[in-house]
Amino acid sequence: MSLPLILRDRLRLPVVASPLFIISNPDLVIAQCKAGVVGSFPALNARPKELLEEWLIRITTELAEYDRQHPEAPSAPFAVNQIVHKSNDRLDHDLALCEKYKVPIIITSLGARPELNEAVHRWGGIVLHDIINNRFAHKAIEKGADGLIAVAAGAGGHAGTQSPFALIQEIREWFDGPLLLSGSIANGHAILGAQAMGADLAYIGSAFIATTEANAVEGYKQMIVESAADDILYTNLFTGVHGNYLKPSVIKAGLDPDNLPVSDPSKMNFGSDREKPKAWKEIWGCGQGIGAVKSVGSAGDLVARLKREYDAAKAELAAKAA
Repeated sequence: MSLPLILRDRLRLPVVASPLFIISNPDLVIAQCKAGVVGSFPALNARPKELLEEWLIRITTELAEYDRQHPEAPSAPFAVNQIVHKSNDRLDHDLALCEKYKVPIIITSLGARPELNEAVHRWGGIVLHDIINNRFAHKAIEKGADGLIAVAAGAGGHAGTQSPFALIQEIREWFDGPLLLSGSIANGHAILGAQAMGADLAYIGSAFIATTEANAVEGYKQMIVESAADDILYTNLFTGVHGNYLKPSVIKAGLDPDNLPVSDPSKMNFGSDREKPKAWKEIWGCGQGIGAVKSVGSAGDLVARLKREYDAAKAELAAKAA
């Protein structure tokens, strides 16, 4: 099955930038889209909820003006991430605004709801649902999602534990629709590798934290530049759900990363326990691919680097096959 037009004709690089909690904002999304990759943000980043409409107005207006001035290379579409879990009491409000502004792509997390998928389809959008295993993938498609985001081992934040080879292989046995791969992708060779495995697009998050547009403190950005895969810690202590975090941020918070207690996974407190440092604000999420991030620069510069590396990787592969 070919990709929907929205994911095929307006991308200069086969990449969707993942929605980063707290970090993704209109500045980052607009820069990503102008650079030719799908930019995205969690609806919950717009706080209070009334701010979401301002964000949508700004993103749609600025991208439309950019497209008018650059008809030869229009911007990529943008996406809004909706948390479908019952704890999100803003979902109806936020989804109504997405409908009002005809958001082209909705990324759903922590649950799959047929009525949400149907609503998005009515206004002409598509739904991509993130999953960590084949069982959840089946459920998402059965409930009407258009595509899947396979969150494999090594991804930042609430990551899965399965090898990308195994996860993509199992999904492709039965699903021929849009498939994205997340997990340790931070250079152009990895993007091409994701496609070679069977994914259509790469889903990249952590590398975009270390950009000038990202809403992250400078210490967070610099820690990414100075860290590598060995500096990533997988734990469920901070939110009740296992995720990948920067080990230096755990140390900075006064904790021993080699002797952390285990949290109760049934308590999805998302860092609300004040006896622990707060996830995302004090304990910084990050994926294992950050060894490829050598400096803080603009989102446009990052995409340009990825494009150069991706093109070089394709040329190298073609040369080997000749």
